[in-house]
Amino acid sequence: MDSTEREILPARQVCPSQVGEAMERAIAGGELGLQVAAFKDGELIVNAWAGELRPGGPPVDSATLFPIFSITKAITATAVHIQVERGLVDYDAPIARYWPEYAMAGKEGVTIRHVLCHRAGVPQMPVGLTLEQMCDWDWMVAELAAIEPVYEPGTHNTYLSMTFGWLLGEVVRRTDPKRRPFEQFLREEVLLPLDIEDLWVGLPLTERPRVAQLSFPDRPPLPPEGSLTRKASPPEVGLFPEVFNLPEIQAACLPSVGAIGSALAVARFFSMLAGRGGVAGKRLLSEGSVLSFLEPRPGVRELDETYGMPMPVGVGGYWISAPGVSMSGPLEGTILCHPGAGGTIAWADIETGLAAAICHNRMVAAIRWEELGESILDVSRGLTA
Repeated sequence: MDSTEREILPARQVCPSQVGEAMERAIAGGELGLQVAAFKDGELIVNAWAGELRPGGPPVDSATLFPIFSITKAITATAVHIQVERGLVDYDAPIARYWPEYAMAGKEGVTIRHVLCHRAGVPQMPVGLTLEQMCDWDWMVAELAAIEPVYEPGTHNTYLSMTFGWLLGEVVRRTDPKRRPFEQFLREEVLLPLDIEDLWVGLPLTERPRVAQLSFPDRPPLPPEGSLTRKASPPEVGLFPEVFNLPEIQAACLPSVGAIGSALAVARFFSMLAGRGGVAGKRLLSEGSVLSFLEPRPGVRELDETYGMPMPVGVGGYWISAPGVSMSGPLEGTILCHPGAGGTIAWADIETGLAAAICHNRMVAAIRWEELGESILDVSRGLTA
């Protein structure tokens, strides 16, 4: 089956000159391979690619897929919002209402909203975690149910780098009347209803040859031993090429960091948010819900204890600004976004109807994303001039 038959979304290249030139400069500056895609009011306005699938390898094309790391959290959060709108989950209810075992070790007060806001106080992964264990959903949720919080829920910003997805995903799984595996729920209730095929949390083996190989030539030093940053993302299972290039990791359902997809598919997902819950006649969430996600989490300007810096998280689990991407006009009140490790990013502007994604395989980006972001904005502005 060729890429045209495989993809529901159009695979044609749409590369306005300003975007193409910005991509060429990115490659010349050291980027390896990348895709850029954008929708305006549900219409495709950018779908472009450049560079190599791996060093010295074949070129990136429309069918190439990229690991997108924490952009996965936006998809997982959306699954929770669907369950809330169906009356199956309450944001202010404790997780233990739906997952009784989670009430262990002083976590009976942790609510769904605490997790969405990254204020649940449980960023740490199980001690001694192996790759095999991380790929085992039942093992992970049992271990996370037993973990003792670092902070009392709701008192500190503690970014849930990896735990976010299992906590919310298990709630969705247990409240799903069909009791589907979480990856199946995402596919059937979030992605396929939006005509998104080339985006997976749990990649089929047949699709693996299309995945761009990650590289990390300029990686920073590891966080200090014993730090909360290191506990939240232990190096043994961390967000590195030697882990996330592995076939078993790509095939697993890692609901915070494991999604793999094309920029076109990711931008299509965010076009649903830019369309206030719907796109191209397909509605996933109510407009009121999407507008509510723009509210900042409590203490949004305070340092996040996991990473030691403020993080612009909203109450819906999405970021409410697009860091590293140049934006014209005020950010607050219009942007829903999620970045991913190494520099991948996607965002939606609910005021202008613009949604965009930048995916690449060199961690961290060889150049900053402002130029690429500005080129997308330039295309969007030209359509309304």
